[in-house]
Amino acid sequence: MFVGLQGSGKTTTCTKFAFHYMKKNWRVGLVCADTFRAGAFEQLKMNAAKIKCPFFGHKRETDPVKIAQEGVEFFRAQKYEIIIVDTSGRHKQEVALFDEMKQVEKVCNPDTAIFVMDGSIGQACYDQAKAFKDSVKVGSVIVTKLDGHAKGGGALSAVAATESPIVFLGTGEHFEDLETFKAAGFVKRLLGMGDISGLLETVQDAIKPE
Repeated sequence: MFVGLQGSGKTTTCTKFAFHYMKKNWRVGLVCADTFRAGAFEQLKMNAAKIKCPFFGHKRETDPVKIAQEGVEFFRAQKYEIIIVDTSGRHKQEVALFDEMKQVEKVCNPDTAIFVMDGSIGQACYDQAKAFKDSVKVGSVIVTKLDGHAKGGGALSAVAATESPIVFLGTGEHFEDLETFKAAGFVKRLLGMGDISGLLETVQDAIKPE
């Protein structure tokens, strides 16, 4: 179950996450339980088609709890190994949306909730991240939008607030632009030294024989 603030890049990150595990030959399904943002259904459906990932959603259904439950049941019945539920972006002041998120978690009973945060948000993310952690069982963090000038310092606040590790970094707009988190490379990025180890790994992957 993916959760986070509006505009954090959550829907794109869901697709990147799915693509990452599909390349490792896992059976992955995407569920669109975001009924709040206009265009969310079309975006995830289109993204799923691009990476050839099975997709579940209802264009006209307005109850995200019902969609999430049906989507998870649909993929579980077919023995899918990873089921990704994309939820609406929400802010801690939006009590109704937070209640909705808790209901989605209750019917889905996910193994974990992944908190997606914009790398440029800065220290302000601590209170937001804590609000999510206090509401659902956040187990890991993905930091997005690290392709620009953002260094991701606010991610450390999110880690502290959620008491959860960073697992991936979103570093671009393409579906391949999801890096496994490595502490040394991240610290170098914070210090403006560049991610040398990540660059080397990218080059090595590129030259590996099929």
